[in-house]
Amino acid sequence: MMGTVAKPTIGIIGTGAIGGFYGLMLARAGFDVHFLLRSEFSAVAERGLQLDSAVHGTLTLKPVQAYSTAEDMPPCDWLLVGTKTTSNADLAPTIIQAAAPNSKVLLLQNGLDVEDSLRDLLPNSLHLLGGLCFICVHREGPGVITHQALGAVNVGYHSGPAVDERARMAIVEEGAGLFRAAGIDSQAMPNLHQARWQKLVWNIPYNGLSVLLRASTTPLMADTDCRELIKALMTEVVQGATACGHEMPAGYAEHLFMVTEKMPDYWPSMYHDFLHKRPLELDAIYTRPLAAAKAAGCELPRIEALYRSLSFIDRRNH
Repeated sequence: MMGTVAKPTIGIIGTGAIGGFYGLMLARAGFDVHFLLRSEFSAVAERGLQLDSAVHGTLTLKPVQAYSTAEDMPPCDWLLVGTKTTSNADLAPTIIQAAAPNSKVLLLQNGLDVEDSLRDLLPNSLHLLGGLCFICVHREGPGVITHQALGAVNVGYHSGPAVDERARMAIVEEGAGLFRAAGIDSQAMPNLHQARWQKLVWNIPYNGLSVLLRASTTPLMADTDCRELIKALMTEVVQGATACGHEMPAGYAEHLFMVTEKMPDYWPSMYHDFLHKRPLELDAIYTRPLAAAKAAGCELPRIEALYRSLSFIDRRNH
């Protein structure tokens, strides 16, 4: 009889829209998934997780292996972090508590260099990876998630005990393999830094403009002036990336523009944060890319103007 490879134990840190969606899909694919929850613990422990997906239909996970504290979780081989980047500095003790030895920690977050601040606080034995989620998903209520479109996750290695390229890519492929086993498109990215810049080509215009103009993607894309502004912002992101040594695939911005045109109407995550008076993720999505570009001798005036406007809105909002 052939031996089967034991499936890894997966922990979800932050069971919001992102953590809830991917955790539920992995659990349904037969993985041993453990969910850490804060405010929504009792609701999810009682009623489970519910996903209303335009792609996968209505799915329910019940019972859920739910925990209100990391101390109660089993040691996890993979930890998927779905919290906001604004809380990264406080995450380390939770991750250390829930991680098995040599665990792989995958940050499913937006922005540039979001791994850097966390790396210094984690033991060297833990692998740190970044995941870029191309998905239209939001939280409808406690344990209730609406998924409108897309869903791919691109995975890249940030740092850790895997020193040579082959060892790193093997871990990245393992991570991408988890998602693929759950029916989710996933690509291994040889350069995480470049992958994060690519994701910013979408995040910088749409997240910021949704808050600044109080508009979702369909009205933003239906307006002539707004379309020009989105294209100009995308062009600046590509310029910033290029200045930092990351050549974008040809026609990448145009591709994202077309994808957004075909998407169902979507309110980006930053708008939800604004609406619920949570801090906006300005540092990861705007401050760091602007600083990196500036250090490379590249000014990005439109992104800078958008960032300063958002900073004003953010301060007034909470």
